[in-house]
Amino acid sequence: MRTRQIQQILKSAGAVAGLAIAPAVVRAQGLEARTQLSSRAHLSATSDSSESDGETSEYSFKSRSDSLSWVRHRAIAAQATGFHLVVSLQDRHIWAIVGEDTVLSAPAAVASGTTLQYGNQSWTFDMPRGVRTVLGKEADPIWQPPKWLYAETAEEHGLKLGYVSASHPTKLSDGRKLVVRNDEVGLLDKDGKYLGALPTDEHIVFDNTLFIPPLGTKNRKVEGELGKYRLILGDGFLLHGTPYKESIGLAATHGCVRLRDEDIEWLYEHVPVGTKVYIY
Repeated sequence: MRTRQIQQILKSAGAVAGLAIAPAVVRAQGLEARTQLSSRAHLSATSDSSESDGETSEYSFKSRSDSLSWVRHRAIAAQATGFHLVVSLQDRHIWAIVGEDTVLSAPAAVASGTTLQYGNQSWTFDMPRGVRTVLGKEADPIWQPPKWLYAETAEEHGLKLGYVSASHPTKLSDGRKLVVRNDEVGLLDKDGKYLGALPTDEHIVFDNTLFIPPLGTKNRKVEGELGKYRLILGDGFLLHGTPYKESIGLAATHGCVRLRDEDIEWLYEHVPVGTKVYIY
C-alpha cells in the first residue's frame, strides 16, 4: 500500500479494514482479546499471569498497588479509539492501532527499572505508566547525555565527577585548564597557551575525575546512539532506534523505548505529532 493511501486511512481512523503495511501487519483480534485481564491480575501483588487466547504471560510487580496500577492503565489503553500507540512494558512490545486494526506490532526494549546510586544522588530508570502525546519527531537525532550517563561511567571506573564551565576556565591539579572555545572543550597550558580541542568522541578525564561538558558543546553531543529516528514524548522520554540490536525485547533501557530500525522508521513516517501513546 502506498504511503499516501496509508496516510489517508490513518486520517480517517474510523473505517479501517485489512491494511497491508510493512514491516508487520496483524489483524487485531479485538483489543479486548489482548487486554482481557485474568482474575489473578487483579489479586496478585508480586507475581502475575495474564491469560488470553490460551496463552500465558508471566508478569512481575513490585507491590499490590503496582499491580492495580497496571490493571488500570491497561484498561485505559483497551478503551482508546482512533489512531494511537500502545506500549506494554511487561510484554516489551508496541502496537500501532487504528480502530479495530493493528497496523504495526513490534518488539521493544523498555526501561530496566534499576536504580543507580552515585554519592548522594540516585536515578531510577523507569517509564511511568500513563498516556503521553507525540510532541515531535526527528531524523538523525543527536543525543545530549544527561548527568546519569556520566555518573554511571564514573561509578563503573571509580572516578569522581567534575564539571567544565562554559563561562570560565576549569583548573586542573597540574596548572592546566579546561576551556570552551567554538563549542568545543579544549586545554590551556600553565602559561595560558591554547593547546587545542579535546576529542569530542571521548570522555574528559583528568585527575581521576570525569568532567561533564556543558550542554550544547560538541563534547556533549553523541551521534548514532538514538538510531535513525526518534519520537519525542516529553520529560526526556522517547521512542527511538538503537545500535544495540540485542537489547530489543529486554528490560534494558534508562527509560526510553528502543525499537528496531524498520519499526522506528515506520513510526516516524506514519505517526503524526499529536498521536496519543498509552503506556502500561
